Amino acid sequence: MNLDAAMAAAIEQSEKVKGRTYPNPPVGAVILDADGQIAGVGATAPTGGPHAEVVALRRAGERAVGGTAVVTLEPCNHVGRTPPCVDALLTAGVAAVAFAVTDPNPVAAGGATRLSEAGVHIVAGVGADAVAGGPLREWLHKQRTGLPHVTWKFAASVDGRSAAADGSSQWITSEPARADVHRRRAAADAIVVGTGTVFADDPTLTARLPDGSLADHQPLRVVVGQREISPDAKVLNEESRTMVIRTRDPHEVLKALSDRTDVLVEGGPTLAGAFLRAGVVDRILAYVAPILLGGPITVVDDVGVSNITAAQRWRFDGAESIGPDMLLSLIPL
Repeated sequence: MNLDAAMAAAIEQSEKVKGRTYPNPPVGAVILDADGQIAGVGATAPTGGPHAEVVALRRAGERAVGGTAVVTLEPCNHVGRTPPCVDALLTAGVAAVAFAVTDPNPVAAGGATRLSEAGVHIVAGVGADAVAGGPLREWLHKQRTGLPHVTWKFAASVDGRSAAADGSSQWITSEPARADVHRRRAAADAIVVGTGTVFADDPTLTARLPDGSLADHQPLRVVVGQREISPDAKVLNEESRTMVIRTRDPHEVLKALSDRTDVLVEGGPTLAGAFLRAGVVDRILAYVAPILLGGPITVVDDVGVSNITAAQRWRFDGAESIGPDMLLSLIPL
């Protein structure tokens, strides 16, 4: 197996643990034996558990000797809740380490240098774009800015409507698209909606599996706004934790969520407009259905644009078909 294929397998491992590793990043690792065959795979365990490299090395056993460790993030070189991953790699006797992204945390960085000084061959940057734009996107943003990564997610008709003129909206997008939303919820740290959405739709805001059961990981549900919501609202049920924040200021919301990494904004047009005007949206995920609705109910209200020259500019960084629908990913220019 070549390094690119091994990194793809490591990315797959990391995706499986997104949302479950905070404050550690969701890292994936693959151990190739001396013949280039997969000997062990692993991903970061929940807080306090072993890192991805240690999990993969344990599964590889003696086959790791003279082999190659392929990791989505540079192996750590510090003592935290667990010993340095560099120590585990050196003890296992690997001959080479390939990783995608250099660790930006100065406390944990330096693993590649130490491994190289010990005679281990280092290959940096393998699959860097796929990792930085994929499983480590939110964590890397948090490391750079100190703020949660915010994704505004919405479903709309091809003409930008989030509901028909009578307010009905179930369902604009297909079952495969809705399943994808639940998968992303299960990987997120928090979901934010406004009180208007709670009053209009009474959502549960949980992450569910295709059979309707609750996913193992549930994000924090966050309701923002100045109106009181009913104690019987579904968002207050016992299926997940809920935070109610009495503010309309997106900056105050993110301050309250400063210990989180991956935040989804799923509110209606008023909340979306507020977050866009505040300039705190880091990515847009648009689930677009091939239907036309017309009418007054759009996906977003005022975003602070008075003329075309003041338009907010974004660029596409992904597009894929999901059933009959399209999922578009956009990031700021």
